[in-house]
Amino acid sequence: MKKLGILTILFFLHIASWGIDLLIPMDDSQQNHLKSYGIAYWVLERGIEVKWLLNYRGGSFLMQHTPDIENECIVRGVTYESLPVSKSNAILNEIAQPEVNQDAISMNKAPKIAVYSPPNKQPWDDAVTLVLSYAEIPYDIIYDEEVLNNELSGYDWLHLHHEDFTGQFGKFWRSYQQYPWYREEVAVNNEMAKNLGFLKVSEMKHSVAKEIQKYLLNGGFLFAMCAATDTYDIALAAEGVDICEHMFDGDPADPSMNEKLNFDHTLAFRNFKLVKNPYQYEFSNIDVTDSRKVAIESDYFTLFEFSAKWDPIPTMLCQNHQQLIKGFMGQTTAYNSDLLKPEVLVMGENKSAKEARYIHGEKGKGFWTFYGGHDPEDYRHLVGDPPTDLNLHPNSPGYRLILNNILFPAAKKKKRKT
Repeated sequence: MKKLGILTILFFLHIASWGIDLLIPMDDSQQNHLKSYGIAYWVLERGIEVKWLLNYRGGSFLMQHTPDIENECIVRGVTYESLPVSKSNAILNEIAQPEVNQDAISMNKAPKIAVYSPPNKQPWDDAVTLVLSYAEIPYDIIYDEEVLNNELSGYDWLHLHHEDFTGQFGKFWRSYQQYPWYREEVAVNNEMAKNLGFLKVSEMKHSVAKEIQKYLLNGGFLFAMCAATDTYDIALAAEGVDICEHMFDGDPADPSMNEKLNFDHTLAFRNFKLVKNPYQYEFSNIDVTDSRKVAIESDYFTLFEFSAKWDPIPTMLCQNHQQLIKGFMGQTTAYNSDLLKPEVLVMGENKSAKEARYIHGEKGKGFWTFYGGHDPEDYRHLVGDPPTDLNLHPNSPGYRLILNNILFPAAKKKKRKT
């Protein structure tokens, strides 16, 4: 009888658990926003549906309650709430009202993530790999050989790790040509280009850029930050044009390079001019780092508010507990708004400075997002600076934008309504 009683209690506890949902709030009540995304990813890996509640309490996550999920939240320090299903249904009904700018997006599968990065790079060199590691979201490292061997098709999401797709090695030559890390980077890339059958690194990078564009056309999602954004478009525009001076590829650049750019090939930018001076730490006038006049104390950008029901994609990508985001510098800090293609969607901007910080677009069946700056919690990150400790920034709104993009492929992909 005692054994039967215990079994009865366990049975009813099991039944009761199916009547409970778990809500991860993403407003100011959340003690660790960044690890919350890791919980959502962990749940998706186990085949459990997660509902992303757009514009509800900062973009909260709703899922079936299980003891394992609750325990994982406790272990990772993520704030959660247990709700009876009747309460969850009431929230979903409220969100569904036509006049309410909210929506519930179902996510059913954890996206497979690739980071395009040299194998010798450290995770803290890049904000994306830093936050992926902190949030405990798994990813694979791939580089030129894997891209050119058509391995991108196995991934849902690709990040470009501060790569210089122009073949100019980041234009670090003037300041760092004698440094061992710079010489290693040059040697590794030259050897790789040779092994893959290219005469120059710039030719290899252009071929890689074209393969990434094919990945987009076929439905992939591309995310890039800092100099990987503008140099990617420059590489696409400069097909067949030598834009590298002799210290980069052994022969002089084409003096008419700017007249030969083809902007039909680019994702985001048009009518830009390349910086011809190899000693200048800048690629083109797309970036406004050298020209911007924004004091550090007033360096913020504003996220746009979109219609959750009509524009679910930008709404997802802008989910946050703050709309005013602290600015941060990079080799490419922000984009000259005058050089954006008309179809590019600006999701975050410093309007007074006339600069875009966070932009998005579509290509074929795929999507891309560019985010200006290097590290959202390191205002002026310099070569050799120590890594950012995200334990000190668990609620970073700037880093949240990166993680929004990582989860986006898990949601049903819908084009913007017109």
